Amino acid sequence: MSTFHPTIDRAAPPARFTDLLAAEWIKLRSLRSIPWFLLFATLTIVAMNANGARTSRAEFDSWPAPQQAYYAEFGALHDAFTRPCASLVLLMMGALGAIAILSEQTTGLLRTTFAAVPARKEVLAAKLLVVAATATGFGLLVASVSFWLDEAILAGKYGGVSIGDPGALRLLLASALLAPVGALVGLALGAVIRHSVTAMVALFALLFMVPMFVRDNTHFGAVVAHMQPFNAWARLGLVGEITGQPYPSSIGGAWAVYPIWAAIAVLLALFTVPSRDQ
Repeated sequence: MSTFHPTIDRAAPPARFTDLLAAEWIKLRSLRSIPWFLLFATLTIVAMNANGARTSRAEFDSWPAPQQAYYAEFGALHDAFTRPCASLVLLMMGALGAIAILSEQTTGLLRTTFAAVPARKEVLAAKLLVVAATATGFGLLVASVSFWLDEAILAGKYGGVSIGDPGALRLLLASALLAPVGALVGLALGAVIRHSVTAMVALFALLFMVPMFVRDNTHFGAVVAHMQPFNAWARLGLVGEITGQPYPSSIGGAWAVYPIWAAIAVLLALFTVPSRDQ
């Protein structure tokens, strides 16, 4: 006589955080537009920075001696990573972060993910880390290549600087770290707004339009202006003390802007998405 042994269903072990990171990386790189977007963004940023250096080299001999002297000391550093490119890095990486979350929200895939992995905040934390790491790699690449290429163009009498010159390493790091800040802000806006076009408009307004309209001639206005990521980057790219401004920003204060924006974006995403995607 055979004995019946009932089968006991064992619950599957919870997903490890490394598994969640791997899954989020597969999701991001499997989006067909992402590799082409990153390639286009890299070539655009590097080419725009190189064009600024090329223009300065072409015009250098026509400048008066004081302007040439100033450029050799400070101006060449400004051409290593230009202001338009800093704005583009913020906006492009903001778009990357928004796409990373909206691609799942608009298709319903995020609910499927949460059904498979009930630990929702851990899933969002993995997504945030993958997006931030991808953007950081992009930022380091474009900042390093731009610096090397632009200063090679400006080498010799045109005033190229080395990485050891005052402010050079700080500018390179500040430019590279703009990328993850923009990506996290874009992800947070996408998580809250949940509509592609509206999220992109809000991203453009927040990171590009607001710094243009804020005035720093009052204490409150200066605080708001100094808290903008682009303005913080601009301060970190300056060598020496600021004169002629009633409420100048400091190097330490400019560095603090980066983690403050990143932390607010992370908290906003972590506490918004899990509670809404039931």
